[in-house]
Amino acid sequence: MGEVTIFNQAQKNAVTVSGPRESALKGVFKSGAVTTRRIQANINGTFKRIVNGEQVGNAVRGDIKVIILNALPSPSRQYYADKYDPSKEATLPNCWSNDGVAPEANAPDKQAASCMNCDQNIKGSGENGNKACRYVRRIAVMLENDPSGDIYQFNIPAKSLFGKGTGNVHPFESYTRYITSNNEALDNIVTKISFDAEASTMELNFSADRIITDDEYELVKEARSKPEFSMYVRMTAAQTDKVVKVPAAARAEEPEEEATAEPTKRPKKKAAEPVAGKQDLASALNDWE
Repeated sequence: MGEVTIFNQAQKNAVTVSGPRESALKGVFKSGAVTTRRIQANINGTFKRIVNGEQVGNAVRGDIKVIILNALPSPSRQYYADKYDPSKEATLPNCWSNDGVAPEANAPDKQAASCMNCDQNIKGSGENGNKACRYVRRIAVMLENDPSGDIYQFNIPAKSLFGKGTGNVHPFESYTRYITSNNEALDNIVTKISFDAEASTMELNFSADRIITDDEYELVKEARSKPEFSMYVRMTAAQTDKVVKVPAAARAEEPEEEATAEPTKRPKKKAAEPVAGKQDLASALNDWE
């Protein structure tokens, strides 16, 4: 699915190439800046490939098969103050934590010093009695039958993380324990990710499909040296899509910080005003500042 064919297939198959060919143009034309990739699960039961924030190719319905390359030791957290609205411009989360213990240093609107003591981590702080700050798993995956070895980020929502599985089919956290208890490793098997047809909301199931081939094992070993291998499990989906706009709540704090510094200077400014009640030019400019 990850292979891109740029030639007519019939013509491509009709050409025999004896070996490597030299080119004076190789490397002259660049494909662009750093490429970011993720696979997005949608409420309509499809998966989409998102490259640099834009959909690439057709959506895949039902299930996909991947090799899970990397994940953090524990689930992460993220908090959006505003309700999701697909018509609005995407922003970074207000606050997020990769380790689920404390906000990241670059979170623009930190809600507390620690996740345990955060008001957004209390039941009822969000909609329908849920917590406003949600768990999320960001994993790095490779698509089955993709010889390019491209790495994608995949975000697993909270409702697909916890709970018990049945047989070979599990929520993600249960699935990892299931694989480990069978003396296997996640990056040594092909995992099928599918939508739970019995769930009332979007929930994903994970199941073991097969052991990876020798060729896939070589791709997995190569992937471990790529920046995306570690980067995708620490970046939010918004960061992966190259979103840089901070949420409104974080921007609203900026004027308040400036206002708190003014009162210490104002008494001196007022003392410099003329007795006649008219400000001279210097005093007026000081007050404006």
